Amino acid sequence: MWHPPERTKHAPLPAQWPNAAAAAASRWFSPLSTGRLNLWERTWLPAMVPWRATESGFVTLEVLDWYARFAEGRPGAIVVEATGVRDIPSGPLLRVGHDRFVPGLKQLTEVVRRSSGGRTRLFLQIIDFLPIRRRPDKTKYFERYLKLTDAHRVYVGAHLTDDQIRDVLLAMTDAEHEAVLTSRELEALRVGYRERVTDVDLPNVQELPKVLPKIFSAASSRAERAGFDGVELHYAHAYTMASFLSARNERADGYGGERVNRVRLPLEVYRAVRAAVSGRFVVGCRYLADECIDGGSGVADATYFGVAFAKAGFDYLSLSRGGKFEDAKPPKVGWAAYPYTGPSGWECMPTVLADRQGPFGRNVPPSRVIRRAVRAAGYETPIVVAGGIHTFDQAEAILKDGAADVIAAARQSLADPDWLQKIRAGRGDEVRRCVFTNYCEGLDQKHRAVTCKLWDRVGLDEPGIPLVDGGKRRLTAPRWEP
Repeated sequence: MWHPPERTKHAPLPAQWPNAAAAAASRWFSPLSTGRLNLWERTWLPAMVPWRATESGFVTLEVLDWYARFAEGRPGAIVVEATGVRDIPSGPLLRVGHDRFVPGLKQLTEVVRRSSGGRTRLFLQIIDFLPIRRRPDKTKYFERYLKLTDAHRVYVGAHLTDDQIRDVLLAMTDAEHEAVLTSRELEALRVGYRERVTDVDLPNVQELPKVLPKIFSAASSRAERAGFDGVELHYAHAYTMASFLSARNERADGYGGERVNRVRLPLEVYRAVRAAVSGRFVVGCRYLADECIDGGSGVADATYFGVAFAKAGFDYLSLSRGGKFEDAKPPKVGWAAYPYTGPSGWECMPTVLADRQGPFGRNVPPSRVIRRAVRAAGYETPIVVAGGIHTFDQAEAILKDGAADVIAAARQSLADPDWLQKIRAGRGDEVRRCVFTNYCEGLDQKHRAVTCKLWDRVGLDEPGIPLVDGGKRRLTAPRWEP
């Protein structure tokens, strides 16, 4: 993973844990009730992809165990991992693109309600993504994948056969490839082919504004039938909807260019979803406070979008940052590009090797700006913020300052699914604290079952616990015995 050049190592923030009475009287552990969003407290587990579904996108026992374990900590809300809205192969990621996925997802909602004692609200994060291919072997690329054009023929020699032209191209140096291949052809060779929302010459990309509202609304209807309390529209990171919002989106069909056009499809998707579900069903979104890439959207864009989303009626706005393909590290041959390996990916999941600002709460200042703009526009839409938040004092200060309404923590919750229970009980000194080395992210990058190094080798002889890697890692954290 990329790290800032300074590489200053930061220690976790000092923690002053409250007693049980102080925790109960805190802002963080107080209820939130705004419109359809009703939480028993302002604690939130954002979406994480654990790589536990089947290759066909179905819920497994391991998926149920994963969410049950977090539900035992009774956060105000859990957002289930990015779940595909289309009925297409997507590997071991959950899917909701067909009715056949509903029974398994219904099991999931029932498990979470049972494990949380009915306290935790459960939202399904739903996502669309465009095709991406693995980085090809050089020989295969030139022999099979490169589409020959007149430009190639003129450069190499029009008198040659196509097979001969491919042979010549294969034998060229990197510098020669840069002279003859287009930027997209070079990308397909060195990184792997990836479609963009701006590839409007492709019929499937051109029609996205027409088909996505229907696809998202159908997926949302299934989520409600499965028993979820709401959906979180995934408008963040490297995927389709975030790409429409991006300042790099230059589509000329009314869905790119100016901000008003870039936000058009996300609003149309929202309206289609809202029309397809009941009046009590929550519809929120996760989007980027800052893309953190050259030429990308910044805080000013995110502020504009936040006000537009609030005006449209979104039930909450959850803010993330970075995580883009544009600055990702080139993958090894046979692997696909991973949008969390470059500078923007680090901003999404910063580690203890950081710049002077440090890794903790980097998304809070943008969140403050966006929330104030939403309030100034007359809307009370709750703002959820995440990113390196791992102490009670930190969470309280963010809420007191008015930078957010709800505090989310992914990596700290993975490190200790019981940490909220421990704080409520006045036993915060027993919290297993995340060390922010991104061991978990490294597993995610390799599409391996995500665990935490602080507990995945503890008590491996415990009867009945599921193990992976030949018994070297456990899949769920040991339980806390109060």
